[in-house]
Amino acid sequence: MSANAQQHNRQAWSVLIVSTWAFTVCFMVWMMFAVIGIPIKKTLGLNATEFGLLTAMPVLSGSLIRVPLGIWTDRYGGRIVFAAIMAATVIPIWMLSYATTYWQYLTIGLFIGLAGGSFSVGTPYVARWFPKERQGLAMGIFGAGNSGAAVNKFIAPALVVGFGWTMVPHVYAAVMLGTVILFWMFSHHDKSHVVQGQTSFMQQLRALRDPGVLKYSQYYSIVFGGYVALSLWMVQYYVGEYKLSLPVAALLAAAFSLPGGVLRAVGGWMSDKFGAHKVTWWVLWVSWVVLFLLSYPQTQFTVLTTSGPTTFHIGLNVYTFTVLMFLLGIAFAFGKASVFKYIADDYPTNIGTVSGIVGLAGGMGGFLLPILFGALLDLTGIRSSAFMLMYGVVSLSLVWMFFTEVRRTDVLRPASRNTPTASGASLTHGKSASTARS
Repeated sequence: MSANAQQHNRQAWSVLIVSTWAFTVCFMVWMMFAVIGIPIKKTLGLNATEFGLLTAMPVLSGSLIRVPLGIWTDRYGGRIVFAAIMAATVIPIWMLSYATTYWQYLTIGLFIGLAGGSFSVGTPYVARWFPKERQGLAMGIFGAGNSGAAVNKFIAPALVVGFGWTMVPHVYAAVMLGTVILFWMFSHHDKSHVVQGQTSFMQQLRALRDPGVLKYSQYYSIVFGGYVALSLWMVQYYVGEYKLSLPVAALLAAAFSLPGGVLRAVGGWMSDKFGAHKVTWWVLWVSWVVLFLLSYPQTQFTVLTTSGPTTFHIGLNVYTFTVLMFLLGIAFAFGKASVFKYIADDYPTNIGTVSGIVGLAGGMGGFLLPILFGALLDLTGIRSSAFMLMYGVVSLSLVWMFFTEVRRTDVLRPASRNTPTASGASLTHGKSASTARS
């Protein structure tokens, strides 16, 4: 290996490590309301729908900013865009502790949500430092920063119990500022990674006309949007459904958030080895089964037997529920990686723009679902209605995937070089679908 190649390899791993750390901190901040939203809800007397909107506001801005951030990353490089967006969140995070009214929390939440846009910057930034055959693993490692949702559930409850919830924004602002400095010191810029030319914003958005982009956006709205929504919703779900204390509820909720983030790297490796299509197909099926079980509400019914009325109870206890959430977290982790392997394969020269669009769809899922969870809870009084909603969405996605991909592909046997994908290209390792088509 030449000296230049060795230097590039060292820089690539330095970029990957520091970017993963930065994304973990960004995600921790993005999910802040999952914990501190509970004492805020109690103080302001919010209903379930209002609480859902409160937790979802950072997700909204973090989603809407993803498309322009992906485009700017293609044009200016990931290093400066990533550092700038983290720096822009420090003051809003700090100011959150001084809010007193509902509209103030919502407004500041929009600015804090900019941290969530970091994914559309880091994904193409990291991917371009690695060869095609290792991009799935690299993006999976970076995406493991989703575990910031679990880190938040470990740190924030301890701060809330020890010092009150207002200490959380102060600590998180300091951590974010330190991360900006650390990232700038250990990240690098490669001019060859910048997309040349002066393609306009609207020209790059034409990717929305691509049916493949729309389909991948649908997949990601489940595996990422569902992950974000449930990460925000699960602490209060445990508190309400099983009457647990805030620290215990947050700890059990981390059983979903932690594997849903950390195991994304494994999903990237699996996508490299078996193909994005197979991994995504089985992820949707596992999610469908688990969500069906989670959807069943606590039920008590009476049966007239020969010896008189007998009452039965059907429902998940806290242990079974946590195990199922753990399995769902694993499935979502693999799915998040496999969707972006699709993008790296099919859009190798436009990763930033397409990942921004797909990330937007996933983020919008994470924004809308908590609000719908709250509305369904207020309407029906059934907490498991959140899982009923997600079960229906996954069912639609399975049907869509079957008619656009599975009917042309054998997902049960190992892929051959001539196995067709949804776009008619061959599933080959180390080649993009666009290359195969040409």
